[in-house]
Amino acid sequence: MALLGDRDRQFLTEHFGSHLDKPVKLLFFTQTIACQFCKETGQILEEVADLSDKISVETYNFVTDKEAAEEYGIDKIPATVVMGEKDYGIRFYGIPSGYEFTSLVEDIVDVSKGETGLSAESLEVLAKLQEPMHIQVFITPT
Repeated sequence: MALLGDRDRQFLTEHFGSHLDKPVKLLFFTQTIACQFCKETGQILEEVADLSDKISVETYNFVTDKEAAEEYGIDKIPATVVMGEKDYGIRFYGIPSGYEFTSLVEDIVDVSKGETGLSAESLEVLAKLQEPMHIQVFITPT
């Protein structure tokens, strides 16, 4: 059974068709034992990728593909890396459902375009940073 409804699939197909420029890879880290929501997360990512030829999914086993997990800094699962021509450091941990799904879709678009919707003022402030920043956003279902 599909997790995305017909109306959502139609909207996303049109949205991706008009907003994606360059290919985006979703690197999915999972395992089959003791992983709540890994199966559902993988299904969501595959359903999203089926909506555009510019989106692909690469699946990695968190245990047996340890080198890939270390390369991308993945330390828990399910995990999704959203990357394009370069890795912008975007990581989703857990299932991207509810409000998190919208964030995933917009991150796919931003990565495809290679830019964000940040204002010139925000970009100017960020350009002044001298050291790498580690930003985490935590969301809890309500």
